[in-house]
Amino acid sequence: MSNNFNLAVRARRPAATGMSAVGVAFKRALVSQCHPKMLAALLLPFIIALLGAIILLWAFWEPLTGWLNSEAANWEFVNQIDQWMLAIGLFSIKLYLIPLLAAGILLPMSGILGLVIAAVFVMPIVLRHLEAREYRGLTRQGQYSTAVGAWNAVWVGVLFVLAWLLTMPLWLIPPLPMLLPVVLWAFAFTRMLRVDAIVEHASAQERRLLWRRHNRQLWLIGFCLALINLFPPAWLFLPVFSALVFAHFSLEALRQLRAQTVIDAEPNRTRP
Repeated sequence: MSNNFNLAVRARRPAATGMSAVGVAFKRALVSQCHPKMLAALLLPFIIALLGAIILLWAFWEPLTGWLNSEAANWEFVNQIDQWMLAIGLFSIKLYLIPLLAAGILLPMSGILGLVIAAVFVMPIVLRHLEAREYRGLTRQGQYSTAVGAWNAVWVGVLFVLAWLLTMPLWLIPPLPMLLPVVLWAFAFTRMLRVDAIVEHASAQERRLLWRRHNRQLWLIGFCLALINLFPPAWLFLPVFSALVFAHFSLEALRQLRAQTVIDAEPNRTRP
């Protein structure tokens, strides 16, 4: 009776919707990020991403730059620009283009690895932290959450890598070098974290309903995080912060959904 009363009280409060709900999620995530436990959680994805970057650069830098140099010999457009710049006494564009392309291929691989680690290993820590402090009483009704979350993280990560590599030739066409990373990272953030943020607490039916009802807000969160991701200093805290934003938004949406269900059901009850 007490739990139902609390849910009913929450349902009568004006709930944030649309852009307002997204703003509330970011504000709550910022406050939660300052907690010592969440600050400590920053280390895991950052260390994994850093080690991944070091290993990738050590193992693949020379083979990748060698392959790019051989391929660049067939890029007529680049060769013409290179010859023109040398003719007027400037530097060779290939001297800088090849290292930039190699870094543009390898560094995002370590970044998506950090996001996968955050989704699979950090998100459960985030959920337990928020569940104990701000979402008490929100029961867990998810099934096979570990398997569902891990599979989702893997396929999103693989698709991100393939899309990144296949669209790299388009980076020579302005303004695609700015637009493509935002779109691809928005896809990675949204499709990966929307699942892990709710899979432990929501049933399959609740997940489908929440994703359909809040699809625009979830993609808006993903695009905001993708824009923040353009600034390298953000790479330190973004994996955990993004998990916090999606968790706050999704858990609050689930709490409101269940509260509305209680209110809708109460008039149909037969009272003695």
